[in-house]
Amino acid sequence: MLPVLTFTFSAGCRIYLQLSPIAAHLESQLVFMSVRRAWPLFVALALTGASHAATDWPLWKSYLDSFADSQIRVIDHDAGDRTTSEGQAYAMFFALVADDRAHFNGLLRWTEVNLAAGDLSAHLPAWLWGHAKSGEWTVLDHNSAADADVWIAYTLLQAGEAWGDPRYTALGTALADRIAEKEVVQIPGFGFVLLPGPNGFRASNSYRLNASYLPLQLFIGLSHELPSGPWGEIAKRIPDLVNASSPRGFASDWLEYKVGSFTPSTVGSYDAIRVYLWAGLLDPATPGRLAIMKALSGMTHYLHANSIPPATVKSDGTIEDPKAPVGFSAALLPFLAALGEKELEETQTSRLRAEFNAKSGLYGKQPRYYDQNLALFALGWKEHRFWFDSRADLKLAWKMAASASLPPPPPDHQSHGETTDKCVG
Repeated sequence: MLPVLTFTFSAGCRIYLQLSPIAAHLESQLVFMSVRRAWPLFVALALTGASHAATDWPLWKSYLDSFADSQIRVIDHDAGDRTTSEGQAYAMFFALVADDRAHFNGLLRWTEVNLAAGDLSAHLPAWLWGHAKSGEWTVLDHNSAADADVWIAYTLLQAGEAWGDPRYTALGTALADRIAEKEVVQIPGFGFVLLPGPNGFRASNSYRLNASYLPLQLFIGLSHELPSGPWGEIAKRIPDLVNASSPRGFASDWLEYKVGSFTPSTVGSYDAIRVYLWAGLLDPATPGRLAIMKALSGMTHYLHANSIPPATVKSDGTIEDPKAPVGFSAALLPFLAALGEKELEETQTSRLRAEFNAKSGLYGKQPRYYDQNLALFALGWKEHRFWFDSRADLKLAWKMAASASLPPPPPDHQSHGETTDKCVG
């Protein structure tokens, strides 16, 4: 094994230099004097590259150009130009990942004013806003969508830490408390769960649930940020809910619980695809991750025989619609990467490349809102713009680059170890 110099930045990025066979026989002092003289250049090159990768996100910019207006509301052009709390929530998360505070604030302001009666600390956001029959643009359904609410609360808490702004932290805490009050229930004999919304999902002793509303990392993260809340108890039950919701190894859209038993919905489709995405984004050391990945094995088996994921799968495992839109391929990238399925991952990546629209900078011949959101999550993660650690803390590439300081030059001794060219966090 040749001597290896290992230098670690405070940003978590390591540089490994392997000495050549000739250099290995030279006086170590001479070698290290050369390295010490070049040290500032190594640091400058590494941090410049990291900073550029973190702050320049073409897909996010293209998304804003196509799906956000001057008020900073996200518009679903395929559904009557409506806006949903989901769209606002996801966009706030992407703005944080992009270190785009101007758009983050615009999204937050529009959401609070138009969906939460001007105060997110006092009102859950309505899930649907659009063009009413009266001709007015207004809230169309005052019920809230719990998954969007959780994403907003989690993102606000992470933004408060990343940008050092206690206002975000206070608002995220207040929203989380309201979610716990209005959208969390304790099912007798099972435990705490998140209902999809405060109204319409519980009747006497039956409950309607949705596994795609339950990204495990968000609830683990909230349990650390707000330990007095129900988040840790909800997190413990998510693997069981995913398993119950995934007959034949395919996630279903909905799940009914009644009298001690679960019944998945008849199909898995546009809701369910997010279950694979959230699973793939989990840190390998996350408690419950292996059980979730095992429960979703049907999709992997299917892709070994088919290059395009299915759009709709019945609860008995039969395929109702074999050709999913391009966003489904994007959503499966982290899942396949987590399983080490490199060939399957490359197949889906090739599909994304083939369907990239250079004119719009988006995916699909006619780019659709939902596909781009799935792609932003998946590709942002694959490009190491963000990731979650085992405690579900959000790690941001721009934040790590910005907080990096010039480490001291290497000491006058050699360290030995494995060589690698990876930049690890």
